[in-house]
Amino acid sequence: MSEKINIIGGGLSGSLMAIYLAKRGFEINLFERRPDMRKNKISAGKSINLALSTRGLKALEKVGLDKEILADAVPMTGRMMHQKDGELAYHPYGKEGQAINSVSRGRLNIRLLELADEFKNITLHFNTKCIDVDIENSVSVFEMENGSHQIFQSDRIIGTDGAFAATRNKLQTSDRFNYWQNYLEVGYKELNIPAGENGKFLLEKNALHIWPRGKFMMIALPNLSGDYTCTLFLPFEGEHSFENLKTKEQVATFFNEQFADAVKLMPTLIDDFFENPTSSLVTVRCFPWVKKDKLALMGDAAHAVVPFYGQGMNCSFEDAFVMDECIEKYGSDWNKIFEEYQKERKPNADAISELAIQNYTEMAEKVGDKHFLHKKHIEHDLTELYPDKFKSQYELVTFSLSSYKYAFDQGIKNNILLEKIIADKAEDKIKDAAYMESLWHLIK
Repeated sequence: MSEKINIIGGGLSGSLMAIYLAKRGFEINLFERRPDMRKNKISAGKSINLALSTRGLKALEKVGLDKEILADAVPMTGRMMHQKDGELAYHPYGKEGQAINSVSRGRLNIRLLELADEFKNITLHFNTKCIDVDIENSVSVFEMENGSHQIFQSDRIIGTDGAFAATRNKLQTSDRFNYWQNYLEVGYKELNIPAGENGKFLLEKNALHIWPRGKFMMIALPNLSGDYTCTLFLPFEGEHSFENLKTKEQVATFFNEQFADAVKLMPTLIDDFFENPTSSLVTVRCFPWVKKDKLALMGDAAHAVVPFYGQGMNCSFEDAFVMDECIEKYGSDWNKIFEEYQKERKPNADAISELAIQNYTEMAEKVGDKHFLHKKHIEHDLTELYPDKFKSQYELVTFSLSSYKYAFDQGIKNNILLEKIIADKAEDKIKDAAYMESLWHLIK
């Protein structure tokens, strides 16, 4: 008789993990507190677009979805910066041919649920709110759609129920559990740039667009249908803030002052602003992620990150990938599986969490700073000239499977090298192999 595993949370990482486990013959109950988004596809498109990159694609490849999802994505080869005066500046993300991929969270989640539903050993449960977990006995209690409570027994539980996870909440009341959360002073609101006539893209199609304004910014990600999912990131309080945008006149004035080139492309701006919610941005770190061989946390339940490095989904998918690799390696020894999974993923989740916070400052403030941009140009040239010796932090995070911790540490070393070149006024000497040979020790 196969083992029963309850996965609590039917979002991206939960549905992917369910498929991994089903392929290995386990009996899976997958619980989601929201309605079945396959029956309510309108709501599926109402969340921030995601940037699918190498790690996420590797995880999807394992279930045969990588090419299909890529076919429904828009590749973004770099950032297009929009200054207040309308001037544009383009910065490539990586080398020729490297791109991150704009995908709809909703459509991706629907596809994963559709695939999960094809497995006879996966049972999907929607409108089921987890209200209690008995970790020792591997029992989960849910409030069902009709208000009744139902108990589900299993052999173990995997918590993929988001930043405010009921599964993690149970661990938080246990002894020697460390928990930390931090909200940014910035919130976000989703807006829209519709397609032009016949689905025409009104901005550069293959770029992530950024309107950097110091303490706030707006971004836009392209969709296949020609429209752009825009997100305004703005402080909750202060001079330029959500608290000071209460009337239609205030919103119109603010956008015309700060994002004049975008406003003319946003006919539903005022309605979108007042109809769409203002949401907060939280970072969550905790430890331990596992309890014996009974419970493991995954995705945002273990490590909610802010979206500014475009790695939240990729990191969560990599969690599932690593867990599956641990099962492959350790068979039925779930103590060892959970222990190794945690050992591998915790330092990497902490690293990308920190990088994501740092990247907000980079995107909102530094992309308009001449020294920063100068350094970025040198960095890009080094990646092209010495691909075997130098990789940017962004390349390591986004276009490789190197650990996030390695990318974090290497980024610090890279910065020392770049500052040295600038201090030496040696930008013109980077093509000189002899000069560079004297510097490589800085990044080893």
